[in-house]
This record gives sequence, structure tokens and C-alpha cells, in this order.
Amino acid sequence: MHPSIRVIQIGAVTEITIDKPKANAIDTPMSQALYETMIEFERNDQARVAIITGAGQKFFSAGWDLSANEDPRDKYSPGGFAGLTELFDLSKPVLCAVNGMAVGGGFELALSCDLIVAADHATFFLPEANIGLVPDSGGVLRLPKALPKAIAMEMLLTGKRLSAQEGRHFGLVNQVVPAGELMTAARALAEKIISAAPLSVQAIKEIVRETAHLKVQQGFELLYSNDLPHYRRFSTSQDILEGMHAFNEKRAPVWKGK
Repeated sequence: MHPSIRVIQIGAVTEITIDKPKANAIDTPMSQALYETMIEFERNDQARVAIITGAGQKFFSAGWDLSANEDPRDKYSPGGFAGLTELFDLSKPVLCAVNGMAVGGGFELALSCDLIVAADHATFFLPEANIGLVPDSGGVLRLPKALPKAIAMEMLLTGKRLSAQEGRHFGLVNQVVPAGELMTAARALAEKIISAAPLSVQAIKEIVRETAHLKVQQGFELLYSNDLPHYRRFSTSQDILEGMHAFNEKRAPVWKGK
């Protein structure tokens, strides 16, 4: 494991902390380490949800480490920048706990997560155009889908900063909390996901991902095609019956993930 990446397992939650003073900037070795961490998370049957955060309270991540003297056109890892921005087939949900500024690739890392909890002083921005770059680790692709086009374009073209509260207003951020409550809030949200059926969670994530570009009718056609492995596994699982039995018996379900 890379010395700037800390990973701990708390029950079914994998907590990943980027810890590289002063700005938690990410270079290629860190991207590779984060990719390997996400693959281990995916393969760990005991892990249900991951939380990615940064150390300290000033920066979540400043993104690409400009001091590393690396060519930004190089491939960072099989999962893209920070190991996650191009890891499209990850079946388990990832939460981002944004503890400070999410800048450039740091913002792109947050955008690649499924849910975002932000400290109330956090900010999000993409300064690439101002330094002769393009936010092509997902920012230019994901941001216009996550925000109203005019807001996204202003951020992309001018480097405009978005506050945590504005992110919540526009639906980019799920929760905004005081800095001292950030990880508590992220863990509470993770526990809500863990209480749901694991195969249902994986199927939902798969369906959302694979139908994002489709019309509703085409989405139904894909569901019926038998081409979605997680949805197929869910639809023949014992957990469907367990969920119904638990509801009728007024008890908490016992999910087996099969």
C-alpha cells in the first residue's frame, strides 16, 4: 500500500483516506494504489460500501500532483486518475466525504463516486482551463450531467468555485454538515445502504449506469434482455423471498447475498 493512502475496514465499510500534505495531490503511484484498493474492495465479500475522504480540513484533494513532473496525458492506472474515474464496472457504492477543497482531479474523483457528503466549508472547482489543461478525467463529461448546463459550463470555462451549499442546492451533494460531523454523517449514510439487500444495491447501480444514455423504453428492453449480470443474479436470488417474508413477519431481513 502507498504510504499516502490509508485504508481501514470498519464492519462492512471500507474507509480510504488520502493523506499527502499539503494538498492531498495525487500522482501515478497513488492512482495505482487507489485502483488496487478499489479492486480489493470489490472482491471483499465482507465489504459493502466504501468511503473516500482526505486528511485534514483544507483539502479533500488538489487533484493531479503538478510537482510530480508527469505528463498528464499518460494513463494513471487501469481505473483512470485516482484509480476510480474510469473504473466503470465497480458494483458496490462509493461515498465521497469531502473535507475541504475538491480541486481539479480531486473534484473529478468526487464526481466519480455515487454519493457526496460535504463539510460546510468545502468547495468544488475545476481550474484546468486557466492553466492550459482540460478536466478530462471525467470533469468535462460528468459535470454537465450532474449540474444545470449553464452552471457546469461556467465552472468548466472559468474555474468558478461551487460551495458545498450550492452543490446541495443543485443536487450534486447529498448532505452538508459541520466539519467535525463529516465522517459521522458519511458512516451513517453508509449504514443505511448496508441495511438494504446487497444484490438489490448492486443491481440498482448496474441498471442506473447501463441505462443512463437510453430512453425509458430502451431501458426496459435492456432489463428484459438478460444482459445485466447483477440484475440477473438479483432476480433469481433467495433474498427476494427473504425480503417479502421479513416484511410480512414484521422483522428485520437477514440478507445472504444469494
